[in-house]
Amino acid sequence: VSKLDYKYTTPFFSDDNEGEGPTDNGVGSPQPEEEESASGVSDKRAKLTVAVLCYINLLNYMDRFTVAGVLPDIEHFFSISDGTSGLLQTVFICSYMFLAPLFGYLGDRYNRKLIMCVGIFFWSLVTLASSFIGKDHFWALLLTRGLVGVGEASYSTIAPTIIADLFIKEKRTNMLSVFYFAIPVGSGLGYIVGSEVDDVTGDWHWALRVTPGLGLLAVILLLFVVQEPKRGAIEAHPEHTLHRTSWLADIKALCRNPSFVLSTFGFTTVAFVTGSLALWAPAFLFRAGVFTGEKQPCLKAPCDNSDSLIFGIITVVTGILGVASGVQVSKMLRIKTPRADPLVCAAGLLLAAPFLYLSIMFAQASTVATYIFIFLGETFLSMNWAIVADILLYVVIPTRRSTAEAFQIVLSHLLGDAISPYLIGVVSDSIKKSDSYMWEFRSLQMSLLLCSFVAVGGGAFFLATALFIEKDRHLAENYVPSDDAPIVVPKRGRSTKVSVSSVLI
Repeated sequence: VSKLDYKYTTPFFSDDNEGEGPTDNGVGSPQPEEEESASGVSDKRAKLTVAVLCYINLLNYMDRFTVAGVLPDIEHFFSISDGTSGLLQTVFICSYMFLAPLFGYLGDRYNRKLIMCVGIFFWSLVTLASSFIGKDHFWALLLTRGLVGVGEASYSTIAPTIIADLFIKEKRTNMLSVFYFAIPVGSGLGYIVGSEVDDVTGDWHWALRVTPGLGLLAVILLLFVVQEPKRGAIEAHPEHTLHRTSWLADIKALCRNPSFVLSTFGFTTVAFVTGSLALWAPAFLFRAGVFTGEKQPCLKAPCDNSDSLIFGIITVVTGILGVASGVQVSKMLRIKTPRADPLVCAAGLLLAAPFLYLSIMFAQASTVATYIFIFLGETFLSMNWAIVADILLYVVIPTRRSTAEAFQIVLSHLLGDAISPYLIGVVSDSIKKSDSYMWEFRSLQMSLLLCSFVAVGGGAFFLATALFIEKDRHLAENYVPSDDAPIVVPKRGRSTKVSVSSVLI
């Protein structure tokens, strides 16, 4: 392997700094055609990398919400209750959540590109397999949705850390905002593609066959376009000046970081609300239409999925507006206060709460008013996505970022969208006094009101984050390893790490 090839490649089973630090610039070393940054990746390649990661993130959320777009058909096909329907999202989120720490650990230590390739390939195959399940095997659909979480966990914990290693400061914020545009856009496309493919084919199974082919294309783009950057090399404290600590030590350090912990709890409420709305909003709007006589009940497939289409369009538009406005408002406020980011997140949730409440209560009175309130509520809710990610990256040192991403994913999903779809379904079933169309609507309406109160709690968490954000950012940017930090000593021609105290003893 040439020096240039070695410089641009990180072996999967490399550990510590092997393959990621700068190589020697001896005579005869080939010079890159384009000037590169300290990350080892040229500016052009870095932007292409972000574009590919955005495409995959879009597919990630598109696949996640395709099921929600055809939920009435799935309920009719398997003859299942609201509580059982909620399990479709819950089992996916649970597997995704519990595997995130594993991929976070691997992402901080090994080749991130190859980890993502394997995960996305597996996710594509499992999603395709789930589209061939018969009506007597609902358990198989639950199993495959759970396995899809394996692939998505491998990507979601790692992709933001690659962007963090390619850009810094304002440029990093801008790239993250582009990356997180894919969340609402992909979610909306999931509803749109799912409902439209169902309408065209007359079979909801075909809706699950769209993303696997696009996923395989994503693997090819990852292999040939994305380049692994050196971890933390473009920052004030590059990775080779920071020692890696054990996973347990990383978790302890993160738990002592109040900005990280409080913003994670705040983001958990966002996950709770979005998880509930993502699965149940189209079904709720459909039931409202049946209750008011505007729509016919679903007695045979395909069901009326027009609400999924409209909700998907709203999700795309409000996501773009919310993410863009959140980032811009935060930039303007940073001139006046360094606490701008958590304050904008708090304002977004506190403003979203009343509009979500009104959208739920107006459902039987005015469909137009309902959609307007949903539009406003989702716009304010979407202001958080890019900002929360940026907060994590600047209050956590580079060698702990994948672990921090995984920790945030676990907690936000464990207490957020892993339980909220199932909880809303169970509460709806418990309130329902009969199988009439009126009670199907009323019970789901009452259970969805919980989202507004959870959003208010999230605003409180972000307000608390604002109290600590300055101190924690300063500590991360000026991090100095402890006196007992590992040092490098030669051992059989390779570097190994031992603690200072063991050498002194």
